[in-house]
Amino acid sequence: MPDRGGGPSGPRIRVGRPSRRARTLLMTLGVLAVLGMAFVMFAGFWTDWLWYRSVKYSTVFTTTLWTKIGLFAVFGLLMALAVGFNIWLAHRLRPPLSAMSMEQQSLDRYRMGIAPFKKWLLTAIAALVGLIAGASAAGQWRTWLMYVNGVSFDKKDPQFGLDVSFYAFDLPWYRFLLGFGFAAIVLSLIAAAAAHYLYGGLRLTSPGARATAAATGHLSVLLGLFVSLKAVAYWLDRYGLAVKSSDFKAADNWTGLRFVDAQAYLPAKTILFCIAAICAALFFATLWRRTWQLPVIGFGLMVLSAILIGGLYPAIVQKFQVQPNEQAKESPYVQKNIKATREAYGIDDTEVTGYSGQPNTDDKDKLRGDANSAASIRLLDPNIVSPAFQQLQQNKGYYGFPSTLAVDRYKGQDTVIGLRELNLQGIPKNNWINDHFRYTHGYGVVAAKGTEVTPDGTPVFTESGLPSKGTLGAYQQRIYYGEETKQYSIVGGPQLELDYADDKGEKETRYEGKSGVNLDNPLNRAAYALAFSEPQILYSGAIGEGSRILYNRTPKERVEAVAPWLTIDGAAYPAVIDGRIQWIVDAYTTTNGYPYASRTTLGESTADSLTNSQRAVVAQENRVNYIRNSVKATVDAYDGTVKLYQWDTKDPVLKTWMKAFPGTVEKRADIPQGLLAHLRYPQDLFKVQRELLTRYHVSDPQTFLSGSEVWSVPKDPTTKEGTAVPPYYLSMKMPGRSAQDFSLTSTFTPNGRDNLSAFMAVNADPGTPDYGRIRLLKLPTTNPVDGPKLVQAKFNSKPEIAQQINILSRGDSQVEYGNLLTVPLDGGMLYVEPVYVRGGGLKYPLLKKVLVTYGDRIAFEDTLEKALNVAFGAEPATKPPGEDTGNPPDTSTPVKNPTVKQALADATKALEAADSAMKAGDWAAYGKAQDDLEAALKRASEAENKAATQPPATKPPGQ
Repeated sequence: MPDRGGGPSGPRIRVGRPSRRARTLLMTLGVLAVLGMAFVMFAGFWTDWLWYRSVKYSTVFTTTLWTKIGLFAVFGLLMALAVGFNIWLAHRLRPPLSAMSMEQQSLDRYRMGIAPFKKWLLTAIAALVGLIAGASAAGQWRTWLMYVNGVSFDKKDPQFGLDVSFYAFDLPWYRFLLGFGFAAIVLSLIAAAAAHYLYGGLRLTSPGARATAAATGHLSVLLGLFVSLKAVAYWLDRYGLAVKSSDFKAADNWTGLRFVDAQAYLPAKTILFCIAAICAALFFATLWRRTWQLPVIGFGLMVLSAILIGGLYPAIVQKFQVQPNEQAKESPYVQKNIKATREAYGIDDTEVTGYSGQPNTDDKDKLRGDANSAASIRLLDPNIVSPAFQQLQQNKGYYGFPSTLAVDRYKGQDTVIGLRELNLQGIPKNNWINDHFRYTHGYGVVAAKGTEVTPDGTPVFTESGLPSKGTLGAYQQRIYYGEETKQYSIVGGPQLELDYADDKGEKETRYEGKSGVNLDNPLNRAAYALAFSEPQILYSGAIGEGSRILYNRTPKERVEAVAPWLTIDGAAYPAVIDGRIQWIVDAYTTTNGYPYASRTTLGESTADSLTNSQRAVVAQENRVNYIRNSVKATVDAYDGTVKLYQWDTKDPVLKTWMKAFPGTVEKRADIPQGLLAHLRYPQDLFKVQRELLTRYHVSDPQTFLSGSEVWSVPKDPTTKEGTAVPPYYLSMKMPGRSAQDFSLTSTFTPNGRDNLSAFMAVNADPGTPDYGRIRLLKLPTTNPVDGPKLVQAKFNSKPEIAQQINILSRGDSQVEYGNLLTVPLDGGMLYVEPVYVRGGGLKYPLLKKVLVTYGDRIAFEDTLEKALNVAFGAEPATKPPGEDTGNPPDTSTPVKNPTVKQALADATKALEAADSAMKAGDWAAYGKAQDDLEAALKRASEAENKAATQPPATKPPGQ
């Protein structure tokens, strides 16, 4: 057969051409379709550029864009050239004549069919694989920027002596290049083999040789390149052992080399590297030998070696060397893991001290006096009192507060603070003008003392009203950017906005800030009409000169957009600073490549009883083994200005990103003093460190391996979900400190038990030298101290307290337990818990009682002062109603209904049984006693309600 490039010959069938008008119409429609698709793509690009320019972070957009374009172009072109060249080469090396066989005759039809389109087909295949490869490479822009801008950690890994930056910045890029190389070789191999088969270079059923010499040499070179890359992969795998995660009973997500890795896998990888290099040379040798016999034997030997040396040998070492004496063999590697993990998570300077957990004095007056200075007990729970803010300070239905308020400090006072943000669900009528032009912003700060309530249980507001007035002074009260502000608004144009409403009527305003994107330009309007799928933006008369569109309005969205290389904390919090409301956002730098440091999943580590419904979880699936709170960011609530401040000046990851995006992060020295007073230690970082400290509080590898000192984060005893207790901000004085520090605190319990293992606190006040210092008070195991669950159970099972709780929860009232605060005091542990009541026509909780326990004494009183006095024996406890009569308590008179009396007597027995079961650790009996208690109280309530609905008996005349 002649040249395979020829096409079929024969008479051509002429098809009638469409008319000129039809051709013109089709061409016009085609041009319009192309222009339409082009404008759709352009609109997304253009609106992004306009937004970044409006927030003055255009360099982030351009740097990211050009990096993606560069990676797309380079790697897309490389992939297209690799595949295209090998297809072209296979075609060039095709045999001049085909074998006379049915196989080749069948292929002739395909050869003739594609002959006229060979160049177009080659171009299309190369372009397709190039586009796919380029798009994949563009997604590696972070890896590339970290590689070219990497800064040294000045720490070396203990196995290979390489700087940590090699694993954090270099190794990920090398692995990407290796993966790209494998993909290019495999695709080239497939394409070349298909071309050789199509043009007769490879034959499956034809007589004679199965492959021509040219095809053999071509494919052998490709296979040699593949095996060469495999050799490189084996060499990189040696270093990958330092960041490899594995199952190990000593710790979850164990990372780093163990005995079997150092003694078996590491030498195995080196041997396999050598075998793969020899095998690759044998494949290259086929260019001269023209036979695959030796390369195939070598490849088989490499596969067999991988099974025996890379799989079987390590298993033998683990079985016969490690398992018989695991602690001795693994201890040196566990020590390396402990050291690296503590460094990577910033817990290496944790101060661990022993703490008895038992009062070291019997002096009641001293204990009572020390209780006043030990902590500023926060009675106002920011996770419960939001409805009180809503009911008392909402003022208008179109305002709202977040479900979880913030805790801050003003003039040395712990303060609960929230912003009156816009709530579109509450506006009188929803339409496009109201939703996006008329109702555009919230108004004012509402703040209350954290340590006080009014006599009726409501917050003591220090900033309230509309407009807000109080102790914060004058500030810009309009809130255009907030956590609940998720819709776009168009401001500054002909349409006036509702500012706020008071007794004199509605006040109107026009936005005077410089944020947002100007809509004067018709091109901008068209782009945003397409971007937001809202054609009215293009032609509405409500948009005119000065109109600006505001979007990406939540603090988290804005910081994530201007710094896409940061991981953002789950909750921003507001503060009034120098006459402006600023949202403060904690941001983290992370990496997954710190050698020997165990990994954690941020979403799991930061989840607690509040993250299910009230608070976001940080970076749900992000697995890391290094984290730093390296950036403090602010977002102005009025004009949306975003500022990034360097916080951790030693963090090499932050320094790397600052090199990649120069000018985006301001120096720590530039942080305003007003802002510095409101910064705090972030909750999510604290929770990650808390989770790691359950195991890594020990430094002895033998203890670590035994698991005898493993702790757990206790479950929140005030909820039924069984989720972790959240950490609490509290101004308190740790043992050995002379004054209170604004702190973030939590507790630990032994694994599988409910007594207290340790108390954890970190200094959260950046204005003190000890900011960030983590302190652990380790309690003894020989003399157990009650943990939060046991303390709550004692509260619930004490008969007189349970009876009063029953009284408070009668009718449609509901008792809600606030945060159970733990405070070290004179060797013992002071627990304080506010108790709220909601119901009886009220839509918000009122603080009615305070629970206090210290040692064996429990107090349940109307005020904190009274509860502390009772707990320390300074005054007698308030007697429950009805106690003087010898009958169970009631709200008015002694109980006379025999059914109620019997039910309450049964309830008392059930409480006593629950208390006994709890002390004995019999939780099955405790659960049964609680069920009996609930049943008895229900009988009493039903009998009482029945008696209340019956008319009183009529007295006989003259009685």
